[in-house]
Amino acid sequence: MFKVGITGNIGSGKTTVCKIFEVLGIPVFYADDEAKKVMVKDVILVAGIKKTFGAESYLADGTLNRKHIAGIVFNNEEELVKLNRLVHPAVFRAFEVWVQQFKERKDVPYVLKEAALLFESDSYKMCHRSLMISTPEKMRLQRVMLRDNVSLEEVQKRNSRQMSEEQKLDMANDVIINDDTELVIPQVLNLHKLYLSLAKSE
Repeated sequence: MFKVGITGNIGSGKTTVCKIFEVLGIPVFYADDEAKKVMVKDVILVAGIKKTFGAESYLADGTLNRKHIAGIVFNNEEELVKLNRLVHPAVFRAFEVWVQQFKERKDVPYVLKEAALLFESDSYKMCHRSLMISTPEKMRLQRVMLRDNVSLEEVQKRNSRQMSEEQKLDMANDVIINDDTELVIPQVLNLHKLYLSLAKSE
């Protein structure tokens, strides 16, 4: 199965681009959403979180004690790295299982994996191509401030946890410019044609 990883820094418009691919019939695996699920479903991950952050990481009903985890990792980069090291492999496992359902389907030529930390987590290595959504920083920060109703400082803090856009552009195979000067849909359609061609030759 031909796999394309799609990423972009916070506020770049990854979800919007993914929705266009979905309209074209391409399934999308949303890694950040899946991470929330595996933190309660993946037994290896649950055991790892309890061992690293304490049994109180989970409530009596088995749900994640987000307040407890956030209190540990929110302002502690080392603890956040520990959490990511536990979560990323579980998301990788979930992705591999998810891909299996499409392998025999003739109507699904390729799949997308959307991940904010595609390069940071090395999950781009699980994909044949990587696609970066590129948006000027000022525009990205303004979008997130409006979307999440948060301060500039909070958005900058979130942004600082990701690789710079320049680093990601160097690593990506393909780029979509989302800066309100170029139409996004024609860019998606061009890449869709490319991916269809590459998937056939796989």
